[in-house]
Amino acid sequence: MNGLYIGRFQPFHLGHLDAIKFALSQVENLWIGIGSSNKSNEKRNPFTADERKEMIISSLDDATKKRIQIYYIPDIDVHEKWTYHIDSIVPKYDMVFSNDDFTHTLYQKRGIKVIPVPLKERENLSGTNIREKIAMGKSWEEFVSEGTKKILLKIDAERRLAKIL
Repeated sequence: MNGLYIGRFQPFHLGHLDAIKFALSQVENLWIGIGSSNKSNEKRNPFTADERKEMIISSLDDATKKRIQIYYIPDIDVHEKWTYHIDSIVPKYDMVFSNDDFTHTLYQKRGIKVIPVPLKERENLSGTNIREKIAMGKSWEEFVSEGTKKILLKIDAERRLAKIL
């Protein structure tokens, strides 16, 4: 059985990592969709799709990497066609893992099972919170994996985010 997990991963953090582990406890393979893949260098989407993919891959162990595939999901302007657009990009999946109400609604209208993901430390583990901490030079490292930390340091995320935010 295959599952789909879509996120913006701005940046990829420990909550996302837990969500992947949870999803893989339910399915054999997981398709990870990098949402808003066509956006970068803006307030809500400061990192490129390639940077986010690198964050994800560098955060996973080898056994997990064998069970996932990553796909770029660009934004489209017609919400009703969004899930069908995803279907044109990723292989067949049996269920979707998401806590987003809008995603739930769109997939449930199609009769596709949506499974909520347990949220870990949501007040700290949110992309918005982590981006703000990075931009302000505050401590953020504890909220991301070592792999994500290395990528964020390599691309000088603090400088980029200080300009954007």
